[in-house]
Amino acid sequence: MREAKVQRDTSETKIKIDLNIDGSGTNNIDTGIGFLNHMLASFAVHGLFDLRIDVKGDLEIDTHHTVEDTALVLGQAFDKALSDRKGIVRMGSSFVPMDESLANVVVDLSGRPYSVMQASWHTSSIGNLPTNLVNHFFESLAVSIRANIHARVLYGIDDHHQIEALFKALGIAMDHATSLDDRRTNVVPSTKGSL
Repeated sequence: MREAKVQRDTSETKIKIDLNIDGSGTNNIDTGIGFLNHMLASFAVHGLFDLRIDVKGDLEIDTHHTVEDTALVLGQAFDKALSDRKGIVRMGSSFVPMDESLANVVVDLSGRPYSVMQASWHTSSIGNLPTNLVNHFFESLAVSIRANIHARVLYGIDDHHQIEALFKALGIAMDHATSLDDRRTNVVPSTKGSL
């Protein structure tokens, strides 16, 4: 089973994440930020990851530390569950529409962290999640999961739809990238022999 439990306690956040990559989308998520909970649930459901996230953050200051650290610990959980990454497809992509919006996410579990986001937000926040922290979430996830993550909103009007399309596309792209390919059992998907 490709599973991981990660706990990270700092003076800013206390985070516990349980992940099963080969799940069915079952999730129980409490970050203290309602819209982030909704996005992570969409990510889990569409990626078919069993995901439990419990976060106690310094929300009395603002949401920045909670968003950043949740992404960092989620990436650590995937990195731990993937181990040496033998047998995985490695790359995945997805286009997801949501009403008037269309998003695209491409992932390469290359071992090299890099994030590119192309999106324009029309509002400063959705609920209590500042829209500029969506970019930071993807950056932080890319760093700790050690992956290239390219995300873009091709078009859209409603920021809720644009962001939800991005998280759904991230889940589907990650599902593809983490899938096992029986043609490369016990083989690292790289010409270098390691990721």
